[in-house]
Parts: sequence; structure tokens; C-alpha cells
Amino acid sequence: MEILLIDDNPGDVRLMRESFKEAEMQINLHVVRDGLGAMAFLRKEDMYADRPRPDLILLDLNLPKKDGREVLIEIKQDPDLKRIPVVILTGSVSEEDVIGSYDCHANCYIIKPFELNQFIEVIKSIEKFWFSIVKLPSE
Repeated sequence: MEILLIDDNPGDVRLMRESFKEAEMQINLHVVRDGLGAMAFLRKEDMYADRPRPDLILLDLNLPKKDGREVLIEIKQDPDLKRIPVVILTGSVSEEDVIGSYDCHANCYIIKPFELNQFIEVIKSIEKFWFSIVKLPSE
């Protein structure tokens, strides 16, 4: 399974990598640290030309260059990308962000836990739900 993590926080990226490793998931984790890079990755532009299409996108809302909200809107308006599930994985507890994300067709909204054990449980839940229970469309 191919997962694209779009997050600019090096600590969160490291925690995510450790969580996937601890969860013993068989995934390829690709990381992009800003919104412009995320869209280049998804559209296979420039240095991302040979990158695979992700099966799942984990998207932080607060990103440099192009905000996560803008990235979500672009993904869901693009006929070639809109079927890729987008999980908002953010530190924001704002009800406005929750509602806005669902209004822009996010597939779910998860608030990042701060402790490693909780983060691992969240990752295991994501893996179980999206890769064991849900039937995803093929490219």
C-alpha cells in the first residue's frame, strides 16, 4: 500500500514513521512537506514523475506554500485524484476546521495524539479500516 503523508512538522513525520514501524504495517510511506509539493507529487510533476499514485493521503491542515485546506479542495476537484481517500490528520481541534474539512469532502478527520502509544493506536486503526475493511477503487 502506498501512503502519502503531507506534513511539514519533522517531529510529526518522525513519529508517523515510528508508528508505522511499530504497527508492523506493510506500506510505502511517501512524505511531502508542503502543499505545492503535495500537488506536484499527486500530478507526477518534475522530481515526482516516477512516484506511485497513493492509495491513501494523510493531510495536515497547516502547511507552508499551499494550505492543507487548499490541497484538499484541489484533490477533490481533480477528476484524476478525487477518489483517493484523504484523511485529515492534524492538531487542530477547531470545530470550524472539522466542518470545513468535511464540507470539502475529506473522508475523515483525526486529531493527532501527542503520545507515541496513542499515535500507534491511531495508525493501527487507520491501517485496519482503510486497508482491511474498506474496498478502495483501483486506479
